[in-house]
Amino acid sequence: MTDLSSFPITKKWPAQHPDRLQLYSLPTPNGVKVSIMLEETGLPYEPHLVSFETNDQMSPEFLSLNPNNKIPAILDPDGPGGKPLALFESGAILVYLAEKTGKLIPQDAAGRYETLQWVMFQMGGIGPMFGQLGFFNKFAGKDYEDKRPRDRYVNESKRLLGVLDKRLAGRAWIMGDSYTIADIATFPWVRNLIGFYEAGDLVGFKDFPNVARALEAFVARPAVVAGLGIPKRG
Repeated sequence: MTDLSSFPITKKWPAQHPDRLQLYSLPTPNGVKVSIMLEETGLPYEPHLVSFETNDQMSPEFLSLNPNNKIPAILDPDGPGGKPLALFESGAILVYLAEKTGKLIPQDAAGRYETLQWVMFQMGGIGPMFGQLGFFNKFAGKDYEDKRPRDRYVNESKRLLGVLDKRLAGRAWIMGDSYTIADIATFPWVRNLIGFYEAGDLVGFKDFPNVARALEAFVARPAVVAGLGIPKRG
């Protein structure tokens, strides 16, 4: 049996199945990227809930795995060379899992790099901008009388949706007919923008029909349906 006891995080979240990949997460847009990916690939894994309500992400055990105190993070007992690998950052984890399984990323070099550019587009643009818009539209940002910060993120979110909508014109998915990690990275954030953040009207989501179509196809996938609820909240 694999021994993960040298990793401090297993003291707070003991591994019941140490031979399986350990997922430390919460069902947020970044968190579900990895649970969806794991469901899509069929890799055996054991999920652990990192509760923000009890500041689990600030615990010494979690910080030993991710010093940036953000979810998700993984501990793969069967990493490169058969040695355990600890990894954080959702984009990096998606790339790692795609390469580990040989799934959801093109095998040719050009296609691989083109997919990665769209993953980076999500990480550098869609995630941060949609997240800031959510803050100003739904959370404490509502208290700001000056609406210029909110409008800045509204306008940038519209621009990003326009880029994505144009890319999806005539394509089933971001990379064409093939569903990839670019889609897994992107659509949880689109779903959150118009759902949890309640910003669909604010960004004029109806003006992006290709994004809406792809989002509908995304949330209908069985692995997505499962992954959106993992880890289960306590």
